[in-house]
Amino acid sequence: MSTHPGITIIGTGFAGLGMAIKLKEAGYHDFVILEKADDLGGTWRDNTYPGCACDVPSHMYSFSYRLNPGWSRMFAPQAEIWDYLRACVDKYDLTPHLRFGKEVVGLEYDDATRDWRVSVAGEETFTTNAVVSGIGALHVPSLPAIPGRESFAGVSFHSAEWDHSVDLTGKRVAVIGTGASAVQFVPQIAGKVSSLHVFQRTPPWIQPKPDFPFSSRARRILGLPGAARALRTSIYWVLETRALGFTVDPRLMKVHEKMALNHLAKQVPDPALRARLTPDYTIGCKRILISNDYYPALGRENVELITDGVREIRENSIVDSTGREIEVDVIIYGTGFKVVEALDEQRIIGRNGVKIQEAWQDGVEAYYGITTAGFPNLFFLLGPNTGLGHNSVVFMIESQVRYVLDCLRLLSRTKARALDVRPEAQRDYNDRLQSRLNHLIWNEGGCDSWYLDEHGVNRTIWPGFTFEYWARTRRLRPEAYELIR
Repeated sequence: MSTHPGITIIGTGFAGLGMAIKLKEAGYHDFVILEKADDLGGTWRDNTYPGCACDVPSHMYSFSYRLNPGWSRMFAPQAEIWDYLRACVDKYDLTPHLRFGKEVVGLEYDDATRDWRVSVAGEETFTTNAVVSGIGALHVPSLPAIPGRESFAGVSFHSAEWDHSVDLTGKRVAVIGTGASAVQFVPQIAGKVSSLHVFQRTPPWIQPKPDFPFSSRARRILGLPGAARALRTSIYWVLETRALGFTVDPRLMKVHEKMALNHLAKQVPDPALRARLTPDYTIGCKRILISNDYYPALGRENVELITDGVREIRENSIVDSTGREIEVDVIIYGTGFKVVEALDEQRIIGRNGVKIQEAWQDGVEAYYGITTAGFPNLFFLLGPNTGLGHNSVVFMIESQVRYVLDCLRLLSRTKARALDVRPEAQRDYNDRLQSRLNHLIWNEGGCDSWYLDEHGVNRTIWPGFTFEYWARTRRLRPEAYELIR
């Protein structure tokens, strides 16, 4: 197996595989895809909790060049998306490039050779000219710093590391966190457990989920030339309209707020419970969730919503902020992922021995979320400020992949060994980006979310329409880069 590939891709989710597909199409065959696990799939391999599904319509949450008319539902379940990714690997013959069990533990740039040394757990090293990081944002589980968490004697796990060996039937279960994952798995387990205590810190805004199965006739129709493309296009523009309230004026979110409040009123008749489930911040400030069965699950007799914080965890119980002790057998953490920290904690050393933490001492940032000054030929997919609150990140990935290819073509044309974004270009871009974000809903909506870093700066979300990002990354500006020969 070659340890000197021209290009090294890290990760086998949509980002890594999307990069690999387009590299092959462009005639680049000297590359490897390093994957820490023993199978591909990223988020859609790891998250196997009950009810796991996409919250973006299936026909949009897929590659534009590899449409799937056979999705079983409007919102595909986890296993189907995982199968889709495997089918893409087969279709584009990516298997020879895959290297499983290769956990990347460090990247170091060699100023003399203009190459990257990619360190893999187990002391193996790959030497490569360019690195594409496709590790994604939702892969490092975040566990809360609750006193006594390690002392719990029962079973506990994060939703992204679901322990399928545990039978929850008849168990006393606590769920800490009420984000996107919990909204999906809580309804699935509520009918099995003897008691379910759901600890909510902040109520999410939840809208109805327009989900339905595609009949065999509908799938046949979608298999006709142009049909799946037409559906995808219509879904894209419907989702894109949601950006009006995000990027233009928060007052435009009123229609979405009304929809969510009507949904809450219809599904939760108990006024006391409804009051505790009503958010006090502007809709869109946090991720908007979609569900038809979460609210009804909370209304079950064996389910309790607890809005008092968790003071501590003991050997067999949880103590809330009022001092009430609740005995439980199992604790499930639906507490999301380390997003900003996932990038900041990586061991990456660039030009002149500069660590990524030093380059990002004032905050995680990149030029269009893809390149960072001082780290030549290192490309991030779904990097800083390229996440979305309204549409499919796969669309963003495709724009970024095209941009990386333009960078590689520039290197080929100029015979340069590497390119490095100029600090002034990165500074100007991010100053304008943050100036725009400061007045938008994620910063002004009255909530604290995982979109923000410890200083309250949004390092996660793209503040515009996705077609705007597509247009801005459509053409590479060579003058923004220093060519290293």
